[in-house]
Formats: sequence, structure tokens, C-alpha cells
Amino acid sequence: MTSFAELVDRAAALAGPGQRRLLGITGPPGAGKTTLATRLVDALGSRAAYVGMDGFHLAQAELDRLGRAERKGAPDTFDAAGYVHLLGRLRARRAEVVYAPEFRREIEEPVAGAVPVSPEVPLVVTEGNYLLLPDPPWREVRPLLDEVWFLAPPEADRVRRLIERHLAYGRSVPAARDRALGSDQANADRVNATAHSSDLVLSKIP
Repeated sequence: MTSFAELVDRAAALAGPGQRRLLGITGPPGAGKTTLATRLVDALGSRAAYVGMDGFHLAQAELDRLGRAERKGAPDTFDAAGYVHLLGRLRARRAEVVYAPEFRREIEEPVAGAVPVSPEVPLVVTEGNYLLLPDPPWREVRPLLDEVWFLAPPEADRVRRLIERHLAYGRSVPAARDRALGSDQANADRVNATAHSSDLVLSKIP
């Protein structure tokens, strides 16, 4: 098993001087992407910044208008083109702060301009379900990333964590299970089919 220290070393190798690098962490819902990404950024300190794909969730009012609220989390419930554009700005590393949105689970809404990325930061760690999706405009994400790590924990562990997450944010037990085994599972199946396009597959999260 790859240790966390080895992952930090691998990420640190990307965070060298010169051109800014982007590291992507992907995998199905409940795989532990946010946890690993934030642990890496904490370990790297000022050398890294965290930017989540989930900041590009469409607002709930827009999902309602489009009739997609029940499928929240599916590829077409994000501003994918906006995410691609932000990654391009981050990669360019111009001499200004770039502000990224952040998804706040306590309100289930994205908040614009919540994450400042200083031009001095050499590595941006981004995570989300659809970093390797071959469909447009998602397919424009992969060329902007220097490495992509795919998280593939045991399925029983992943589903259990996902149900626990839904319970923590106020869903009933039946509703949490229905979400985890319904729309979340459909998204997981789509994401798992992209694992072959990653640089590293982690079947156990250190």
C-alpha cells in the first residue's frame, strides 16, 4: 500500500519552482477525495492550495428551474465550462490572486470567491468526481492537470461513508440509503469507468 508520506513526497515533487502544477484527485462519491486533498494541502503548507470541483455546483434555484434537482451531483448539474476556465487561469499563474468558489454542505450551495489562490503557490490540488470524464466540456479538464490520482476504496466502505455523510446533513436513514444506492451509485458507475485514464489508482486510502 502507498503510504501517506509517499503521497506527500509525490505531490511535493510537483510543487517545485517554476511553472505552476495542478494535481487532480478523483473517484466516485464517498471515496474520500476531499479528505485526502485537504490532508495533502495541510502537509504541504504554503506550497499548495486546495480548490474543489464542487464549488461549481449549479445553485439550487437553477437546478429547480432546469428540473435537475433530484439528480444533484450528476455531470449536468455543474458549471463544467466554468471549472475548466478556472483551471486554465490557475495553470497560467499570472501575477494576481485567483478566487475560486467553494461548496458549503451546511447550506448545500456554492459560494463565489471564497477560496483565494495566491500567485506564489506552486501547486493547486483539485478534486471532484468528473476530472476524467470523456464527455464535453469535462474532457477539457484532463489536459490541464499534471497528474490525476483515482481513489477506489472497497465498495462497502465507500457506500457506508456516503450514507453517514447524508445522515450528518439531515437526511433520514431511508432517504440516505436511497440517495447513496440510487443517483449516487449511477454517478459512481460513470466515474469508475474513467479510472484507466489516471496516473495512480489507490485502492486503500492511507
